[in-house]
Amino acid sequence: MCRGRNFTESWHIAMATLCRVLLLLLIFSDSFVSIRGVGVGINYGQIANNLPAPSRVAFLLSSLNISRVKLYDADPTVLSAFANTDVEFVIGLGNEYLQKISDQAQAQAWVEQHVKPYTSQTKIRCITVGNEVLTGNNTQLMSYLLPAMQSVNAAVTNLGLSKEIYVTTAHSFAILSSSFPPSAGAFRQDLAEYIQSILNFHTQTHSPFLINAYPFFAYKDSPDEISLSYALFQPSQGMVDSNTNLHYDNMLYAQIDAVYAAIKAMGHTDIQVKVSETGWPSKGDADEVGATPENARLYNGNLLKRVQQDQGTPGKPSVPVDIYVFALFNEDLKPGPVSERNYGLFYPDGTPVYNVGLQGYLPRMEYSCSKRNGMRFLNLLLVPVALFLRFL
Repeated sequence: MCRGRNFTESWHIAMATLCRVLLLLLIFSDSFVSIRGVGVGINYGQIANNLPAPSRVAFLLSSLNISRVKLYDADPTVLSAFANTDVEFVIGLGNEYLQKISDQAQAQAWVEQHVKPYTSQTKIRCITVGNEVLTGNNTQLMSYLLPAMQSVNAAVTNLGLSKEIYVTTAHSFAILSSSFPPSAGAFRQDLAEYIQSILNFHTQTHSPFLINAYPFFAYKDSPDEISLSYALFQPSQGMVDSNTNLHYDNMLYAQIDAVYAAIKAMGHTDIQVKVSETGWPSKGDADEVGATPENARLYNGNLLKRVQQDQGTPGKPSVPVDIYVFALFNEDLKPGPVSERNYGLFYPDGTPVYNVGLQGYLPRMEYSCSKRNGMRFLNLLLVPVALFLRFL
């Protein structure tokens, strides 16, 4: 089918694509300019049966000016689709592989098969080994976590990639037993043995500690005690940490500092905390208080504006907050409550679930067929568009 496209058809497709991009820019120029250049990452989950092809997603993210993507696997189709782009990837190794990967030979084989072939063209910057392992009920799986991290790190080092790729794991915020006030942050005592060893690993490898932090969960569980404005980055009186006298105007930054305090309480002060997931659902079950499109718009929109300011938290003002928003798309096959299927910024057809100022373009299906010819013209035509944006 692709072979039948001639020069004229490719030209028309390129022109139509350009016109659509320009139209979107003209319609949404105010909000686009306010977000342009944000160095925020996005979680690209794929538990769905209606998502666009990765080649189309690559175009969408380029139009959104998003250059950091977090996957939950090492999907070769995705990594290939983003070859020769500026997008930096966090790839994942699922919990089901931990026992196998704790063996050094198996870890070496996995990295050689799933990572090494793509590093020359796709920017892989991090491998997360497991996700929220310590808050599960499988103690045997917990015991495999650190050995798996060590084996993968050794494999990365053996291939000469340790300067490009760091190894870590992502934790649920529920690993904390205390988070209020932030300075009193502490890890659960029953997890202390695992966490201390993982912190030692981070210190040795200079890798960050990843946390999945959702103010939505805290608000949903205690809507009468927690200010919605405080959770949504809206103007509020916030809270003052009585131990440090630091003022917090939003819950997420308080949660981040609580993690820093918990790490410090275990004797480490040289580990950076990064937020591997945060977001707000646009829809939920009847008992999921606050799961609305408006609240999701406020949370993610205000979050993007704060990240753009390149600020740190009150406890770590010189360390810019590093965040991956959850998620790019609504995922219709995710199990659990309704909210789990409604965290996306976009519907699978590329239209925004709500407007947070990120206006992108998802090309039609024929884009993948015509890109060999039409995109040559489009790339040339987009040069004046880039200049136009620069001077907006």
